[in-house]
Amino acid sequence: MEEVKELISRYGLDEDLEHVIIPVDDKKGHARRVFLLKRRFMRIMYPVGQYVDYPLAEVIEATVRYPDLLLSEALYLMHKESGVRNGDIREEETAATEREDAVYETGNTTERNGK
Repeated sequence: MEEVKELISRYGLDEDLEHVIIPVDDKKGHARRVFLLKRRFMRIMYPVGQYVDYPLAEVIEATVRYPDLLLSEALYLMHKESGVRNGDIREEETAATEREDAVYETGNTTERNGK
């Protein structure tokens, strides 16, 4: 989360306990704010049933750079500029998040991955 704090100070963003608040102007010039939950990753679901977990720092950067685009398009453009293939994006973090999501409640005990 240190990288997120650096982005907040670099871009002059606001924050509260649970959100990073990004002030942006819409196409008509009206001020609006984008609220992003302070979580390690943000999951983007694609129409084909696939999903990618993006680190919050990348989501903030994409929102600041391309405020008028959909978040998925902004992230795509940001990664295209950096030369990363879309299929290679954060596969390691996605796998880690999948392991974290595989927590099952059984009675009063919590088991990971069904063990």
